[in-house]
Amino acid sequence: MKTYHESITLKSSGFRPTFHQITDQVNQAAGRAEVKEGICVVYTHHTTCSVMIQECSIDRTYNGLEYLQQDLWDVFEQIIPTCRVEGQYRHPGPELTEFSRIHGEGKPETLNTDAHLRSALLGRSEVINIADGKVDLGSFGHVYFVDFDQTHARERLVEIRIMGE
Repeated sequence: MKTYHESITLKSSGFRPTFHQITDQVNQAAGRAEVKEGICVVYTHHTTCSVMIQECSIDRTYNGLEYLQQDLWDVFEQIIPTCRVEGQYRHPGPELTEFSRIHGEGKPETLNTDAHLRSALLGRSEVINIADGKVDLGSFGHVYFVDFDQTHARERLVEIRIMGE
């Protein structure tokens, strides 16, 4: 069995959820892996981010989000509102706030509970079949990386692991 790994570094915008379509990078990695039949795992270590497969909505809102992305954000705003003030959620508590301060993060950066909850619902990975040497996303599937943390811009890492014959 062959295994292949590569990483993608992305930049989030901060101040709103950031969506990156990474379908081309995943397809290119599958080509470099030279696996005819197998699986491709797209994963992020970040607990405020998600990887998802969804249709490309093509149309965009004034802020640059595809309509489906904006719809997802709007639904999440209804069920998991963006953390705007301290105490809105239990997290972060005083011990985590102190831990974060010691590690160079200020209080505003810890007010990202909504991002953790959203990521927990969507998940941080996707497993995609590889058939005939190609990633099988169906007719309309695209791979997206989503950073739900709106506290500030930062670099994010996506891992691609491919296994098969």
